[in-house]
Parts: sequence; C-alpha cells; structure tokens
Amino acid sequence: MSSSPALSARGSRLALLVVGLCWLAVLFDGLDMFIYGSVLPHMLEERALGITSGQAGDLGSYATFGMLVGALTAGTVADRIGRKKLMVSCVALFSLASGLCAIADGVTLFGLGRTLAGVGLGGLLPTAISMVSDYAPRGRGALVIGLLMTAHHAGGILSAYVALWIVEPLGWRAAFWVCVVPLLFVPVLLRYLPESLSFLVAQGRTDRARELAARYDVALPAAPAATARWENLAGLFRGREWIQTLLYWLASFGGLLLVYGVATWLPTLMRGEGYELGSALTFVVLFNLGGIVGMLVAGRASDRFGAPRISAIWFALTACGVFLLSVHMPTALTFAVVFLTGVFLNSAQTMIYATVSIGSAPANRATAVGWTSGMGRFGAVFGPWLGGQLLAANKGDWGFTAFALAGFSSMVFIGIAALRTSRHEAAVSRGDKDLIAAH
Repeated sequence: MSSSPALSARGSRLALLVVGLCWLAVLFDGLDMFIYGSVLPHMLEERALGITSGQAGDLGSYATFGMLVGALTAGTVADRIGRKKLMVSCVALFSLASGLCAIADGVTLFGLGRTLAGVGLGGLLPTAISMVSDYAPRGRGALVIGLLMTAHHAGGILSAYVALWIVEPLGWRAAFWVCVVPLLFVPVLLRYLPESLSFLVAQGRTDRARELAARYDVALPAAPAATARWENLAGLFRGREWIQTLLYWLASFGGLLLVYGVATWLPTLMRGEGYELGSALTFVVLFNLGGIVGMLVAGRASDRFGAPRISAIWFALTACGVFLLSVHMPTALTFAVVFLTGVFLNSAQTMIYATVSIGSAPANRATAVGWTSGMGRFGAVFGPWLGGQLLAANKGDWGFTAFALAGFSSMVFIGIAALRTSRHEAAVSRGDKDLIAAH
C-alpha cells in the first residue's frame, strides 16, 4: 500500500532530520581530521612541544592509524551496541581526545590524543553512511550518501578558518579546544537520532524497526543473510582473482597515501614554497571546495563513462596537479591548480570503491570493498609519515613529487585492473556468441 502524500511529506522531513544530524557529525569529523594539518605550520614555526618535522609526520600518522583501527572495528562494535550508540561514542571520543591534545605538555600525550581521535574518526564515517542509507528518502540513497561525503570536506574548510582566525591571536591549543565543542552535540544525537533500521532488524526487533520505517516513510531493510566472512575473503583470491584483488589494494594504498599525505602537509609544503600562512590556509579551503565539487561530478561521469576509466583519468590529473604545486607559479594560477587537484584527488579514491563494488559478485561485494578500504588505510598511515621524513631530511621540495608518484601508481594499478576486466568481459562475450552460433 502506498503512503499518503501527507505521510510522505512528513516522513521526508523526518528523514532530512536524520541526514542533517549525520551531516553535522561528519562535519565535526572533518574538522578534527584536518585541524592538525591546518595548525601544523604554526606549531613547527614556534617549535610547540619541541616538535620536529619528523615527529610531526609521525603524529599525523598516529591519527590515521587510529582511523584504521576505528574503521576495522566499527562494524563489530556497532553489531553489539547499535549504530546510534557507536556514532555518539565516536563523536564523544574524538572531541575528548582533542581536549587531551589541547592540554598536552609533550609529544607523547599529544600523540595519544591524536591516536584516540583517529579511532573515533575512523569509526564514525562508515556508521554515518549506514545510518543515512537506512533513512534516505526512497530512491535517493546514492544522492544522500554523496551529500554526506561533502560534510567531511566542509569540515576541512572549517579547520582552515579556525586556524586562520584563532591560532594567530590565541595559539595552537585554542584550535584543539574548538574541536572539543562537538561534545555539546552528543545530547542532540541522543535525543533526536533514531537507531539504525538495519541494526534493529538484525537484532530481531522488527516491531520497532517497522514502527520507525512507517514513521520516517522509508523502506524496511531486509533481514541480513548469514555469511561466512572468511569464505567471502578467500573468494577474492580464487583462480586468478588474486591479481585483480591486489591491483585494487595497491591502487587504494596509493590513493589514500596521497589523500592523507596532502591533507596533512599541504599548508606546510606551500609555506615551504614561499607562501604566507594566510595563503597556505586558503589552499586548504580551495582544496576541500574542490573535493565537494569532485564528489558531485565524479559519480555522474562514472555512470556515463565507467568508474574504472574515470578513476584512472582522475588519478592522472591529480598526479599532474600535485606535481605542478612544486613549481612556484603566480598565486592566482596556484589557486586554480589547488582547486582542480582537490576536485580530482578526493573523488578518484571514491571511484576505486565504486569500481570494486560494481565488479564484485553480490555475495562478497561488502567484503571486497571493505578490504580494499582497509588495505588503503595503510597508505593513509604512511602518507603523513613520508611527508615528515622528507622535511626532516631537508627534502621538503620532494614532497609534492613523492605524492604525485603515488597518484601515478594508483592510475597504473586501477588502469591495469580495468583492462583485465574489459578483456575478461570481451572473452565472455565472445564465448556467448560462439555458444549461440553453435546452437
């Protein structure tokens, strides 16, 4: 039975509330993730906590390592306590961890704060995606997920303005105190955010799930089938599938190395190229604005031309853009290059996930995407560390070149994977034609 227009309008408004709450949570996630890179030039300039360039890279990697732990454990924890409680816990964790960074009297305590913040950051995003998928208006699931991803980049923009307006007059600690403010958002989530429909169905609480689905005028998720996770993982390596799997993993490694390496070191590297702090932070704003545009453009382009092709082209253009940043150009031209690099870089990695999802069998699609993302997280850990080591060795001018090579390598790996897929599909098509001819 179809829902009445009045119920549909009311359900859409309620669903918009859920999506809006998740968007704000991811905004705070992006703020906390990018704030370290935004205040890092100031910290290095005043030798805050006695920090060196090498230690700065290590500290950047601590957060991404925490994100790896958070992302890998989020599913298991959410299955036990629920998506809503996990989201609330993640927001509380990265907010309190930022307070730990603000009061740190040494590198060790600061590093612990960044690691704990990373755990919260890594657990929040996949959980928020699950929540908006459950409550998205009918037929708008892909759209709201794309909109949700823009919040992460909006947080990056906010971090640049926090650094620009607060760090200079009040010091770097004030920026991390700002990142504690999302703690005030926790009671709002507890009060207004409903539990995930998928979790309720999985727990057998179908009456409550039906009640919420009717209230929000959204589809009730199907009960999850029992899956053999390790069997699905083994399926990624059967026959010659292991080649395709490794190509995806390597492309994801290079992509996230590039994403988090640039996110951490962009302001510092731009200052090393002779730009003032204000200009360097403007690059962060433009980079993340480009990310928002890229997320909205890449999906449509991939639907028309294919996700593997767009991912490979996007990585090639990213590599060119990142390499050009090592050349001191007129400021206006540099602004344009940073913006376009943000457009291509941030969505190129997302198209890897789309490629894996489209090319995987339904039975092991979630496993394939999850492990591709997980392996890529090691690149996210390595990227900030690499930038720090280059600066510590007084080879900061090689930073952009190293990140450009990472983008080029991802282009090669995803390109080879796409070619192998095309050849396999062509062989299958020829086999089908021969079979038809034989009949």
